[in-house]
Amino acid sequence: MKGQSETIRKVLSRVRRYGALLVLSLVLAAATVAATLWLPILTGDAVDCIVGAGEVDFAGLAAVFVRMAVAIAVAAACQWAMNLCNNAMTFRVVRDLRREAFDKLRRMPLRGIDKRGAGEVVSRVIADADQFADGLLMGFTQLFTGVLTILGTLAFMVMLNPVIALVVVVITPVSLVVAAFIAKRTYSMFRAQTRVRGAQTDYVNERIEGQKVVQAFGCEDATLARFTELNDELRECSVRATFFSSLTNPATRFVNSLVYMGVGVAGGLAAVGGVISVGNLTSFLTYANQYTKPFNEISGVITELQNAVACAARVFEIIEEEPETPDASDARVLERAEGYVDIEDLRFSYVPERPLIEHFNLHVEPGMRVALVGPTGCGKTTVINLLMRFYDPDGGSISVDGTDVRGITRRSLRRSYGMVLQDTWLRRGTVRENIAYGRPDATDEEVMAAARAAHAHGFIQRLPQGYDTVLAEDGGGLSQGQKQLLCIARVMLCLPPMLILDEATSSIDTRTEMHIQNAFAKMMRGRTSFIVAHRLSTIREADVILVMRDGRIVEQGRHDELLEQGGFYAELYNSQFAP
Repeated sequence: MKGQSETIRKVLSRVRRYGALLVLSLVLAAATVAATLWLPILTGDAVDCIVGAGEVDFAGLAAVFVRMAVAIAVAAACQWAMNLCNNAMTFRVVRDLRREAFDKLRRMPLRGIDKRGAGEVVSRVIADADQFADGLLMGFTQLFTGVLTILGTLAFMVMLNPVIALVVVVITPVSLVVAAFIAKRTYSMFRAQTRVRGAQTDYVNERIEGQKVVQAFGCEDATLARFTELNDELRECSVRATFFSSLTNPATRFVNSLVYMGVGVAGGLAAVGGVISVGNLTSFLTYANQYTKPFNEISGVITELQNAVACAARVFEIIEEEPETPDASDARVLERAEGYVDIEDLRFSYVPERPLIEHFNLHVEPGMRVALVGPTGCGKTTVINLLMRFYDPDGGSISVDGTDVRGITRRSLRRSYGMVLQDTWLRRGTVRENIAYGRPDATDEEVMAAARAAHAHGFIQRLPQGYDTVLAEDGGGLSQGQKQLLCIARVMLCLPPMLILDEATSSIDTRTEMHIQNAFAKMMRGRTSFIVAHRLSTIREADVILVMRDGRIVEQGRHDELLEQGGFYAELYNSQFAP
């Protein structure tokens, strides 16, 4: 329960930002309850105006009806205004939560994102936040009025007859004990429900993104079976949570019926004994009914709040994730990198118990073309991630122009690199906007020149609106090769002082690749370049080839030198031509 109370404290701290709306909502709730509780008094007065057959005080009845109309109008107006305040307060709190979560995602280190799937994150920021909003809104709307109604009706009953009111007070705690007992045991169930829902969302997102792969390998049945398994697990969690939480309502209704019965018996005896009038008994029975009704509503609110708190806890987990280490106050801004790169005794692993890169050393002069080759999983792309400072090393150092990258601002470091990866990235927008992503102020002529250099101008011209064609998210509608050409054009437009090419031409046909390689050769002239390639024929002209194996450099040299050595590189190179 410590985690639950801590989450509630965090929620309340954000609600306090809108204290004015909260106070106004409480005032309106009090006015609504006061007007509502006035009605039973007026009903009792109306009953007392009817003494018997032919003995009706019509003038008194008319005055009572006018007061009743005023009370109903005031209650309706105040409740409408209270709902407006609660909606405004609730959705501002949820908006703030989503902003905090998204801002944290923007600054979260990749380590924090790697341990959760994309669907899981989406589920927390969207679905869980929505569930939290529903519970919070119900809490504000019904909890305030419910508590005030209980206190108000109890006060009116004490004024009418303290003895009968005592009957209500004695039986009421039973209802509270039952509700609290059930609520304590449902929180963990709702936590399990939200966890499984997040896993299901992540699985659906993953399978939709990889639909072609699923169909290509005939995994439709296995995918459906796994989804059914997750669906059944979610059903079991949801049914269990809903069943136990729904016990609150009938349990409190039973206790409330006992309250109503006790008031009826005691009030009837008091009326027969002349202690109270029939009108007062009518008012008392109405109050008893109004007194017990909020307990039923609050029991439903508790169920929703349990779910809301469980969802809020998942959103807070993202908000409170360890942030990316901020740039040092005296961090250097890399204005125009010369291209010196030094790696000394570098050590890194994604999982502590499984070392990946150990004792990695490298010295790169400006303008050098450095190729990284080796079998899958040897650490080539990891080195690129460390150069860009997407991750920080566990040991050793990486320096650019004599400064450790941890002493350089991330923004200036990353702007010093031009990066083309095997996995393309395009955003929803026009072709022109995608090419000019790194230089939004580029002219149309510069964008077209970059596209021509990347040999993308021809297919762009054939698009329905040319450079103004709007692309779907991730370039939907374009081939993989066309997407890669646009990413190459993006780098050619920026022309940064250092380049990273990670299988940059893997999806391009052979003829176009020859042209792109020539363009790359011109672009790399005078620029420090890191090239990751599996097709070793594309790195023959590299100044130095680093042959990696199990996170270490096992061979180093030029293409011809490495072939002459007849080592691991020669083995890799010759395997391309093996039958």
